[in-house]
Amino acid sequence: MFITEKDYIQVGPEALKIMQQNSEENRRVAENRALSRIASALRGRYDVDTAFAMEGEKRDAEMVGCAVDIALYHMACSLPQRMGGEVREKRYNAALDYLKEIQAGRVTPSIPTLTGEDGEEDCHNPVRYGSAKRNEYIW
Repeated sequence: MFITEKDYIQVGPEALKIMQQNSEENRRVAENRALSRIASALRGRYDVDTAFAMEGEKRDAEMVGCAVDIALYHMACSLPQRMGGEVREKRYNAALDYLKEIQAGRVTPSIPTLTGEDGEEDCHNPVRYGSAKRNEYIW
């Protein structure tokens, strides 16, 4: 899977057990929600299936951090009295802001882009170039 247990180093192993309420299933559900959120934001231009299939050092570090922050936010929401909710909410909002920056084209992650039917790369790039067919209006 795209997110590993080592990626949760920011909270530590004991805190992770509390966050996931001693259930691997709770963590998996939160991770799936996080990856779904990221995919829905980036699917229009980036090949998220290939990006999420990457493992180890091949993964984009910022994207991993984004996924972890979103997953931790979802796990924190299920805790009683939203323990540590303020920090998680700030990091969640920062992750969403990062995804918006990617969508706007101000940030470019190190993940593969979609290829077109003819093999052209980055076929959904919002920056287009070229010109229209020339018209001659000589009467």
